[in-house]
Amino acid sequence: MKLLTFYLFGIFAFVSSSTSIEVQKITNAIKMRNWNEIFQIKDLTRNVPTNRKAPEFMMELYDAVADSNGTLKNSKVLEGNIVRSFEGQSSGSYHFFNLTSFGQDERVIKAEFRWFHQKQPFMGRHRFYKVELDEVPDSRPEPWRGNLISARLSPVYTRGWEVFNITQMVTKWILHSGTNNGILVVTALPSGNWFESSIQMNGQSDETNAYLVIYSDDGRKHYQHPPFYTGQNINTSLKFLEPTESFVKSTMRNRRSVRTLTSTCQRTNLYVDFTKIGWSGWIISPKGYNAYSCMGSCPFPLGEGLRATNHATVRAIMNALKLSEEAGKPCCVPDVLHPISLLYFDDEENVVLKQYNDMVAGSCGCH
Repeated sequence: MKLLTFYLFGIFAFVSSSTSIEVQKITNAIKMRNWNEIFQIKDLTRNVPTNRKAPEFMMELYDAVADSNGTLKNSKVLEGNIVRSFEGQSSGSYHFFNLTSFGQDERVIKAEFRWFHQKQPFMGRHRFYKVELDEVPDSRPEPWRGNLISARLSPVYTRGWEVFNITQMVTKWILHSGTNNGILVVTALPSGNWFESSIQMNGQSDETNAYLVIYSDDGRKHYQHPPFYTGQNINTSLKFLEPTESFVKSTMRNRRSVRTLTSTCQRTNLYVDFTKIGWSGWIISPKGYNAYSCMGSCPFPLGEGLRATNHATVRAIMNALKLSEEAGKPCCVPDVLHPISLLYFDDEENVVLKQYNDMVAGSCGCH
């Protein structure tokens, strides 16, 4: 009998242990799914190869948009809430861009082709040369078969980025992916004769000379105040619910005793360190940010400093008078939320600048 009891206990312990492990796995999977839904990244723990670098113009754009904590400092710089940079799969003057990572719910606002031109020292008396941008109609990227998109003159003795607006063509590519056969950069003398331009970046072989940059918007709405927050002044909106003086005195005594145990609702620091979480492998900037947290009690009567909603005030009165068991005490939660901007590598290792809403608690209140 003792042996049987021991055996059954062992089975129970094994099953309990297995169940506990499975529950933990399910819990972790749910957490990961929630994070995936927020960031729309399939693998949040991956590491991008160390030789992959963000383009300098994307770093400059991030610095113009956000500070070192990701806090938005100039919303007018961005068009939309997402900027995606696609590195060209290039062969000479031909460039192809894989756009499969562009979101189905995103709307193209603007698209740019960025091409780095080098000095052309052997051009004789010519001071400028012609740069043509052609859309490749099929699998044969020949300069005499392309559809002209744009053309301009570039100085012979300077080097730098040329930026072409190709919004209409990229919008077509996204709507009809089969039409995306790439871009051909054709360089020619003012006379019209083609020539092969230098595309090397002064020996910097780890650099690319062509990018496609898409500014888009995914339609996400941002609320400075969550939907449940009215922003009304309780002292004026709920005058008819003010409790009697004797009731206030008795509750104030209870409130002072509560304060000795815990402070009233307030915003406290909550620093999110992406390295400690294990996300530094794909997030470029910021390295972390202060999300802040709302902590503390919401004792009755709710003062102006607690930024209470009308609903919270009614609940507080019902709870204090013990008029209903379902009327719980108001909770200390964020009532103003702010976005942050992240610069990161997506699943295809393209560099993306994206604004994520409601990531920082701007202030706290009782609700």
